[in-house]
Amino acid sequence: MRVLIIGGTRFMGPYVVEKLSEAGHELSIFHRGKTKTKLPDGVKELLGDRDRLSEYAGELRQLAPEVVLDMMVATEQHARDLMVTFTGAARRIVVVSSQDVYRAFGRVNRKEDGDVDPAPITEESPLRKNLYPYRGEMLRTDDDPQRWMDDYDKILAERVIMSHPELPSTILRLPAVYGPHDPQHRMFLYLKRMLDGRQSILLEEGEARWRWTHGYVENVADAIALAVTSEQTAGRIYNVGESFALSVAERIEHIAKVIKWQGRIVILPAECVPEKLRWGINTAQDVVANTSRIRQELGYSERIDVDEAFRRTIAWEREHFPVKVDSDQFDYATEDKALAQAEQ
Repeated sequence: MRVLIIGGTRFMGPYVVEKLSEAGHELSIFHRGKTKTKLPDGVKELLGDRDRLSEYAGELRQLAPEVVLDMMVATEQHARDLMVTFTGAARRIVVVSSQDVYRAFGRVNRKEDGDVDPAPITEESPLRKNLYPYRGEMLRTDDDPQRWMDDYDKILAERVIMSHPELPSTILRLPAVYGPHDPQHRMFLYLKRMLDGRQSILLEEGEARWRWTHGYVENVADAIALAVTSEQTAGRIYNVGESFALSVAERIEHIAKVIKWQGRIVILPAECVPEKLRWGINTAQDVVANTSRIRQELGYSERIDVDEAFRRTIAWEREHFPVKVDSDQFDYATEDKALAQAEQ
C-alpha cells in the first residue's frame, strides 16, 4: 500500500513509520524538516509547511497515495486544505484527533457547565459546545509561536473531514500519550522528586483520585498503523488508549515501583496544598475513554504491557530532562512547610 504521512518525525510519528515500513508498505513523508530523525530505508521525504499544504498539492498528488495519514491536523483550515488536496487522488484519509473533543474534557477545564458526564466516554458521547479550548480572552500576536493554539479545535476539523462527500475518512481520538520522546514529559513532575530524594509527594485529594485515559506511545502507534491498513475503518471514529485508567496516585505508585522509591504519597485537602501544586481542574469529571470499538472491530490490543511501558518511559526521562524546568514546581521548602502543618 502507498501511504503518505503528513508529519511523522516527532514523538509518535517515527514509531508509526517504523511499524508501516516493517509491514512492507511504500511510505512518503511530508514534513517541515525541522526535526531530524532516522527514517527506514526507502522512505521518501518531501519538505514543506503544513500550514500551506495546498501550495504543495501538485507534488503530493504525484505521489499517488492510496491512504493519507495526517498527524498534524489542528484547525478547521487544516482539514479543508487536506480534503481539497487529496480529493480524487487518495482512496482514504486517516486523521489523528484527540479526546479533548469531548464535553467531559471541557468540564475538566471548567469551560463547560453542567453535571458530570458519566464514564466511560464512547465515540457517541457529547462533544464540547464551547469551541477553541486553548483560546484566551486576548488573541496571541502573529509572531507568538503559540499563535496556532488560538485556532486549534479538533471538533471543527473532524466536522470537515467526516462530512466530505467524496473522500472516506477515519478519525482516531487519542488519549494522553506518554513514552520516550514525550515533549510534555508527563512523568517528570513526580520522577524528579523521587530522584531528588524527596520522601513525600503532596497531592490534592481530588487530583489524587482523578482519572484520565493514557496510552503508551508504541501501542498508540500500533493502533494508528492498524487504522491506516484496515479498509473497514472508512467512515469510522475510534477512541484509542489503554483499557483502564489509572488515577494520578496510582500512576505515581507505578513510577515509584520502577525506580524503587520508598517514599510516601501524602493526600491533603486542597486548602492544605501549596497553590503552585494545584492544577485547578474539575476533578469530579474523569476523562476515561471506552476503547472497545477499536478492539472489537480491528482486533487491537496492547503489544507492550503497562509495566514495561513505564520502564521504557522512565529510562528515557532519566536521560532527557526538559531543557527548561519551572523552579516554582519544585519549591521543596514550601512543600515541607505544608507537610509540617498538615501533620500538626
